[in-house]
Amino acid sequence: MSFDIAKFNADWLAAWSAKDVDALLGFYAADTVYKDNNTAAGITGHAQLRPYLEGLFAATPKMIYTPDETWPIPGGFCGRWYCAIGEDGKDGALRGFDLCLVKNGRITLNEVYVHVMPA
Repeated sequence: MSFDIAKFNADWLAAWSAKDVDALLGFYAADTVYKDNNTAAGITGHAQLRPYLEGLFAATPKMIYTPDETWPIPGGFCGRWYCAIGEDGKDGALRGFDLCLVKNGRITLNEVYVHVMPA
């Protein structure tokens, strides 16, 4: 890939932590496909992703995402991260992994895999 994957991933996760929908949409292609635990069939494009993110962020406490590791794959990258839930992680923690395909500096496919960390 022709861009700095670690920086892209860190900036993208910072937008997730800030719950900044507009900033996040800037990381995604207009016709992106997004899949996570809540959207196993996937959602397509900004028109579906925006309301999904707005609802998700309204329904969840503060969540701080910390990048762990990234590595390139053909057509994109994979990134592993931790997420502290609530103030100082008092409400728990997640460990996650994103598979991202990227074209022209925008995510065209994002598959999110998450598990809850033990207390």
